[in-house]
Amino acid sequence: MNRRGSVSRKTRETEVHVELDLDGKGEFSVATTIPFLDHMLGLFAKHGLFDLTVKAKGDTEVDYHHTVEDIGLCLGEALKGALGDKKGVRRFGFASVPMIDSLATVVMDLSGRPHLNYRAEFSSDRVGDMDVELFEEFLRAFSSAAGIDLHVQLAYGANVHHSVESIFKALARACQQAVEVDPRVRDVWSTKGTL
Repeated sequence: MNRRGSVSRKTRETEVHVELDLDGKGEFSVATTIPFLDHMLGLFAKHGLFDLTVKAKGDTEVDYHHTVEDIGLCLGEALKGALGDKKGVRRFGFASVPMIDSLATVVMDLSGRPHLNYRAEFSSDRVGDMDVELFEEFLRAFSSAAGIDLHVQLAYGANVHHSVESIFKALARACQQAVEVDPRVRDVWSTKGTL
């Protein structure tokens, strides 16, 4: 089964290319010009066992918003493309991941009905040179493009780096679980017959 997605997007604000292999080994090559986001996308690949390539550049002299959002859109589109008709996938994913002083939970449904419920409060409004509000925008774009009902909750966290890292690791583990193929499921896991 070839479960790979590839997406390129070019606008006046950004240029993004994403390749995703759902059945990879956690290998990644990420270059977005935003170092902390590179780190988080690498964690997503490693902890989801996804092979991931991301190349992006954008109008970061304005701010990081356009670039972060468009990477989220492309990653979501690549995931949707890699899933194809979603036959056999487990559909639901759940993970709670600690990171030192932080604990994040991510729950998802590959339902085809995009929604984001995001509950996270951070001890600072920045991590590195990024505004933490951009992670919500990234996740909204990702869930919208992929058609994921996505629920993210940061229970607590003192250190912002640890808090965001726990979210991305939980996202990776929940996503890995949701896209996993169950050999007992012959069609899609829905009474409707489609997702």
